[in-house]
Amino acid sequence: MLVTGGSRGLGLNIGRTLALAGYRVVAVARNAGPEIDGVIHELESAKGGSLHFWPFDLTALDDLHGLVRSVRSEFGPIYGLVNNAGIGTSGVLATMPNDKIEQLVRLNTVSPLILSKYAVRTMMASGEGRIVNISSIVSFAGYSGLAAYAATKASLLGLTRALAREVGPLGITVNTVAPGFLDTEMTRDMDEQQRAQVARRSALKRLATPEDVAYAVEFLLSERARNITGTVLTVDAGGTA
Repeated sequence: MLVTGGSRGLGLNIGRTLALAGYRVVAVARNAGPEIDGVIHELESAKGGSLHFWPFDLTALDDLHGLVRSVRSEFGPIYGLVNNAGIGTSGVLATMPNDKIEQLVRLNTVSPLILSKYAVRTMMASGEGRIVNISSIVSFAGYSGLAAYAATKASLLGLTRALAREVGPLGITVNTVAPGFLDTEMTRDMDEQQRAQVARRSALKRLATPEDVAYAVEFLLSERARNITGTVLTVDAGGTA
């Protein structure tokens, strides 16, 4: 199981949840850090799966094929890919520097597109596989100051639906999880009043958590979701209901 952006935050929560569910997870990120080291140590005494860190710069597009080949060589066939890595650079589009826009598109759109290309090839050989793309509710609900970010996350919805059609006959499913504002670093720039306002607008009157998103990913990767593909699962405590 390959999870990008898996060294901290939401990606680390996903990796930990999948490892506890019995999967052997390879968390890919540029740097490790104390968070993932602690989780890896925690999982050493747990029964079931495992979590491994693989250092890699996901913006190195020409090296993505080598990444997939190396992971497959060390850990065996890749059953699942979770395209979670991304940056959430905010800013009004009219004043955002072009290099910032290019950086967003490179990591949030082009990287998962090319990584999926090579991961799908290994899944085709096995006759099964799962891909889960992590998008965001801003991709269809919109949010001021996040136009460029929303555009990159919306691209994952198109990738999900089209790729699901392409690889469905081969036994591979492709789905998207769209988190809302989470009770984590995603809302670190909000003050308490703004966080409370988001919670009040949701149907459940609270913020979703990274664990909620991780459980949704786990479900879509499981055999229980074998007939679910090309869809978007929103995890936002009913914020867009």
